[in-house]
Amino acid sequence: MPNQPLIFDTAIAKDKPENIRHPHNACPFCDPGQLTDIIAQDADRIWLLNKFPTLQATWQTIVIEAARHDGDIATYSSAASGRFKSVLCYKSFGPHSGGSLRHPHMQIVGLMAADGYANVTAANLTGYSVLAVDQVQVTVSDRPIMGFVEINVAAPATAIAPLADAVQQVVQYTLNTYFHGQCDSYNLFFYPRDDQIVAKVVPLFNVSPYYIGYRLAQADTPKRMRAIAEEIRQQFERSNLAHSN
Repeated sequence: MPNQPLIFDTAIAKDKPENIRHPHNACPFCDPGQLTDIIAQDADRIWLLNKFPTLQATWQTIVIEAARHDGDIATYSSAASGRFKSVLCYKSFGPHSGGSLRHPHMQIVGLMAADGYANVTAANLTGYSVLAVDQVQVTVSDRPIMGFVEINVAAPATAIAPLADAVQQVVQYTLNTYFHGQCDSYNLFFYPRDDQIVAKVVPLFNVSPYYIGYRLAQADTPKRMRAIAEEIRQQFERSNLAHSN
């Protein structure tokens, strides 16, 4: 049986704070003393309930990644209850990402009735090889979920640090090199796969009408995807992560 659509509550959404397109608006995450419904905290990382739960039949939470308002993965230093059918973890960054707040944060959302991974196949999470090093495999999707470009980072669930380092390099490539540095937005998704975690970085501009209207994914030519894979490989070479043990 296919999933039913998630119900979006516009009455709640209209009151959400926003400072991506209007950067002078106040940021609720910059004043942690005023935050409520905190689930867990580790230094300046805070996991809390989403004050504006816009999706019905879900449990929406947010992870504030750092105290610095204008930070992001690209700029960081190196240093089961049975209640839900599936749990999603993702990040939205930039004006084309669907997010509303600039302050770096992620969302963890428990879906009570829907399987959020039902339409994601193993083929969506692999593709043209970029590199395999330090338990991490990086690929450019040849069968993207939406397209055009989707970059996958896979690692064992026990190799969190190498996974995080690799994701950072991919995000830096996305914002600084991909499409001549003109990409200002991305989504980051996480997929549990057996004993692995796959992170998918999706550079964003405008969503394709082929996907909106017909659920048709698009991909670049094989030649272009191989060129992107080489650009990402060079990003890793510059960071020395390509030679990690």
